[in-house]
Amino acid sequence: MRVFVLEDDDAIGMGLKYSLEKEGYEVILTKSQKEALKDWKKGFYSLCILDINLPDGNGYDVCRFIKEKEDVPIIFLTANDAEVNVVMGLELGADDYVCKPFRVNELMARIRTVLRRSGKDKSSQNDDNIIKAGNITIYANEAKVLVKNVLTGKEESVELTALEYRLLLMFCHNKGTVLSRNSILEEMWDVSGDFVNDNTLTVYIKRLRDKIEKNPANPQLIKTVRGLGYIMER
Repeated sequence: MRVFVLEDDDAIGMGLKYSLEKEGYEVILTKSQKEALKDWKKGFYSLCILDINLPDGNGYDVCRFIKEKEDVPIIFLTANDAEVNVVMGLELGADDYVCKPFRVNELMARIRTVLRRSGKDKSSQNDDNIIKAGNITIYANEAKVLVKNVLTGKEESVELTALEYRLLLMFCHNKGTVLSRNSILEEMWDVSGDFVNDNTLTVYIKRLRDKIEKNPANPQLIKTVRGLGYIMER
């Protein structure tokens, strides 16, 4: 299930992306009105989370643009819960609003409620939450990863750490694209909010390969592109 996020604050935007991906959502993050209007695709997203105050406009105009094309659920993020702001957002067709600063658990609960009301609850969208790549199957609703055993042909559950799981999802969401080490490092915040360093990334790549590759010494799922980074080809 894809979520469209418009947030110009880097810290809030990356935090939202991380939290949503941890819940199994696929996230497209934009930072300006211009970028949002350019990246929007009809029929592609199940939910939109829009910041109101933007450097080159406002979330209201983006909401109007989206609603003219498709009736997709929208949640506004606002630093001001003044009644006029709330009313304006709801009159434009927004389904809910959340005031900053907000608790992640509260936002996730509101997202589930909005999706349920709209009939787009991710529990009823099974196909969107099953990700296949090579010999692995990911059930995003449960954060469950199955790997097909070469000898038996049966799928077996593998235990991944939170960072290994996030790393795997990153590759799955960018199939066919070379991901540089820097781009991966920028995304891979650890649970305490610190950046994962370059040496640690090498360790996580190795551990992930050990768990999902048929032959970790000759990886076929997550390949190294010398001098550039890594790629998941299929």
